[in-house]
Amino acid sequence: MLSLVIFLPLVGALVLFFGVKDNPQVARYLALFTTLVTFLLSLRLLNGFNVGSAAFQFVEEAAWLPGYGITYKVGVDGISLPFVLLTTLLTPICILASWESVQKQVKGYMVAFLALECFVTGVFCALDFVLFYILWEAMLIPMFLLIGVWGGKNRVYAAFKFFLYTLAGSLLMLIAILVMGFKGGTFSIPELMRVPFSFTLQVWLFLGLFSSFAVKVPMWPVHTWLPDAHVEAPTAGSVILAGILLKMGAYGFLRFSLPMLPDASRFFVPLIFGLSLVAIVYTALVAMMQKDLKKLIAYSSVSHMGFVTIGLFAYNQQGLEGGILQMVNHGVVAGGLFLLVGVVYDRMHTREIARFGGLAHRMPIYAVIFMIFTMASVGLPGTNGFIGEFLILLGAYLANKAVALVAATGLVLGAAYMLWMFKKVLFGEVRSEEVAALRDVTMREIVLFVPLLVLVFWIGFYPAPFLNMMHVSVEQLLVQAGTVKAGAAAIPF
Repeated sequence: MLSLVIFLPLVGALVLFFGVKDNPQVARYLALFTTLVTFLLSLRLLNGFNVGSAAFQFVEEAAWLPGYGITYKVGVDGISLPFVLLTTLLTPICILASWESVQKQVKGYMVAFLALECFVTGVFCALDFVLFYILWEAMLIPMFLLIGVWGGKNRVYAAFKFFLYTLAGSLLMLIAILVMGFKGGTFSIPELMRVPFSFTLQVWLFLGLFSSFAVKVPMWPVHTWLPDAHVEAPTAGSVILAGILLKMGAYGFLRFSLPMLPDASRFFVPLIFGLSLVAIVYTALVAMMQKDLKKLIAYSSVSHMGFVTIGLFAYNQQGLEGGILQMVNHGVVAGGLFLLVGVVYDRMHTREIARFGGLAHRMPIYAVIFMIFTMASVGLPGTNGFIGEFLILLGAYLANKAVALVAATGLVLGAAYMLWMFKKVLFGEVRSEEVAALRDVTMREIVLFVPLLVLVFWIGFYPAPFLNMMHVSVEQLLVQAGTVKAGAAAIPF
């Protein structure tokens, strides 16, 4: 079942590429059908998942390169399953969002999206380090094409910047993977979690992995590729970039750094906290200065992911569960905000905030949806954003009160730039004929937002099912992260 969820989109991409002539409508329907079936299959995984077990479930294993200890091995636990479900949910939404806006080379666009879903889902399911790395790198190709072929006027620059930033970090991660595999005698992720490494080696391995994960999160100061990528990517590309790809870096910390390199992870907590606080405050201030809607939301993503990394390295149940839940929340809310930008961009072909104003008069349903996602982004109680941020700040307070205090200022700054944006775009007088001629959201566009709106309020009012899914796995992760593998005398703190 798990392999089917991972590789069905790739099968759809191959059928579309080799078996279907260049018919845009057929390409759209085949891609939508494939992603919907994949989502339904992922719901079967959820239905069969045992929330009381911390073990990896639905495990599938097959010999691949046995001479090198490399196998095809996949499985999910309470930490990875939410991201698999988020990926399979957002992809059909992205396909539907591209229904009218993408008119050139539709077949190639849908092939790239289906391949991207396969590789990203595989990253979250991989239980072999080499398999993980191959899928991690493979994801670059379709995302590079989505930005570089179907993006804006500076798409080639943004695509190469995204590719080079990510690839540079990944090369250091590859060295770390090879060292861990040969030192531990295996590339199996569950087995490597039990292998003790010396403290000095852990530090170097942590830095090697950090170089890749920090770029993908993205953490300050290696975040500069993200605003360019978001601005130039097509709407659906921005949704999948913010909703899924940014989570891969934080997932790497959860799956590798904390359990495999616990001594080095604790040693670098001050560094992580420092970079995260800079990201929260600095990028929030930068977001206030933006004139482009997409760029503002892109910088807000960097700020929100700063909260996530603080939660993950708080070393307590509240912080870790809050960080994981906030990753899901950010995928839902940022995805919704980028879809909202796409709706008006398709009508006006501009993202300049000054060109809008008074949209609520012409698009009342759009204004209500925009308001809900804005409130969720600033963490209004009753929305999913509040639950995640509350747990993260609680965990941060228990770990370091000063960190929690500085991080809390990010909530105020976030409310300032989001509400300013909301006021500029939705309220005021209609100042242009372009805005006066706008029509409200169509039924197809409403369908895009409904599942995301449901999650905003479901998690906001009743987060228990989501927290229960990850609870036991997080408890086990805390035990692994609290283990001194290098020997107490070897740790200089």
